[in-house]
Amino acid sequence: MNVADLLERARKAGIVIATAESCTGGMIAAALTDIPGSSDVVDSGFVTYSNGAKMRMLGVLNTTLEAHGAVSEQVAQEMAEGALRNSAASLTVSVTGIAGPGGSEFKPEGRVCFGVAKSGAPTQTETVEFGALGRDNVRTATRDHALRMLLERIS
Repeated sequence: MNVADLLERARKAGIVIATAESCTGGMIAAALTDIPGSSDVVDSGFVTYSNGAKMRMLGVLNTTLEAHGAVSEQVAQEMAEGALRNSAASLTVSVTGIAGPGGSEFKPEGRVCFGVAKSGAPTQTETVEFGALGRDNVRTATRDHALRMLLERIS
């Protein structure tokens, strides 16, 4: 993934980006802001590791968390839409997942739910099963997948 290319495409399209991250703890925002000059394209990054932070900072509903759990497409959607509402961005990406170690039969290690919200368009969500690759590898794979999703929505 060429992040500089992603930023240049966003710049040309007049798109401003924000992130809403749980399991990656800011890695997506860091990848975007590692590029000099990214401040005209990147508005903000929300690191909402706890459920309380998801509710306070992004407006994720407690009822959604109770019904589906933090690792769900429903929560990823509310995170992405909350980042759109609470920033100057026109495109947001969200991630919530189980980087490991651990997990359960119902929510295994390596499961990550993604959301992408764009002004004036329906929010897209998806779940990716990266598998038990180890915490660092799941987080890196999650970052890279989220960046690809942003690029797809810009293109």
